[in-house]
Amino acid sequence: MDFRIFLNLFLVLSLISVYSQNDGSKFYGEEFSFDIENVGISLKPSLTRTKVKGEIISTCPMKGCWMNMLVANDTVLVRFKDYGFFVPKQGVEGSSAIINGFLSVDTLSVAQLRHYAEDAGKNNEEIMKIKKPKITLSFLADGVAIQE
Repeated sequence: MDFRIFLNLFLVLSLISVYSQNDGSKFYGEEFSFDIENVGISLKPSLTRTKVKGEIISTCPMKGCWMNMLVANDTVLVRFKDYGFFVPKQGVEGSSAIINGFLSVDTLSVAQLRHYAEDAGKNNEEIMKIKKPKITLSFLADGVAIQE
């Protein structure tokens, strides 16, 4: 390999590493670039990939396989593409995060709602009170950056 190519490759990889370390974020799933100007704070369902910034309300205490975020005064259920990565099960509540993926309006079935309630540690009485599906904002993320 030509030394100049090796040196350029090393410099590019170093800059990428420094960029992700300097912004104070820890990535889960796919890493992505973000500028505050390019990150949305409004919620408009779309078929195109989008980045949204918000505050983490809660995460799945069983596996970290979902989280709820507060974005523009709305709660968004965030799930992770192909169940391919997880976020911390505790300790990130109140942290800012940027999520990368697809926003949609979703109808959660009674079974799904009960499953999420069970994951969240709700008691059986609370779980059995869930009788109707719920329309919610849902985000399928392929990457999450939690700001530390």
